[in-house]
Amino acid sequence: MASFLGEMWRFMRARKKFWLLPILVMMVIFGGLIVLTKGSAVAPFIYTIF
Repeated sequence: MASFLGEMWRFMRARKKFWLLPILVMMVIFGGLIVLTKGSAVAPFIYTIF
């Protein structure tokens, strides 16, 4: 994960694509909120293990 973040930062710095940073941050925040609030979405996968 750290190598991916470093590579993204180098890409944005080299190509002057700093406008991508707010988009990526918002995607991570919304993705985290979806994962944390929809705990029942993981339930079918947990039930198949047991």
